[in-house]
Amino acid sequence: MPDINESATASPTKNVVLLIDVQNLYYTARQTYGKHVNYNTLWAMATQGRHVDKAFAYAIDRGDTRQRQFQNILRGIGFEMRLKPFIQRADGSAKGDWDVGITLDAMRYGSSADIVVLASGDGDFAMLADALREEHNVEVEVYGVAALTAAALMRSATRFIPIEGKLLMR
Repeated sequence: MPDINESATASPTKNVVLLIDVQNLYYTARQTYGKHVNYNTLWAMATQGRHVDKAFAYAIDRGDTRQRQFQNILRGIGFEMRLKPFIQRADGSAKGDWDVGITLDAMRYGSSADIVVLASGDGDFAMLADALREEHNVEVEVYGVAALTAAALMRSATRFIPIEGKLLMR
């Protein structure tokens, strides 16, 4: 006989994978609002009532002290850091792109999750969101700065959550 305190409509906890494109969020929040993303609030919103399977934050490592402190804050929240070294080309341009790494992790870990949270506004991820939804029956929540998030990515998401208000801090 079921416990009378159990809800007849209780649903099992959904498994979530978080993929955070730190560089994209940093530049889009700074350009649009002159603020930083509140990663504690982002974590709380994205994981509420869910089991976290994996949580990755992807960033470029320039090796400076402030950046290392920030990376430690993200680790303290619960993110595993994925870092690439900053590469300065001979012509003065820089390279620092995690698109392939994010995509590989999304397919590796996200295909067995119920929900993939992708925090980025990069339109290159629209095909990834489509593949996760259509081929793996995974919900895709995209968090991004609305003004600088590709329309294709917003359309491909199951849900789009704009980074604004409480998701921002000075």
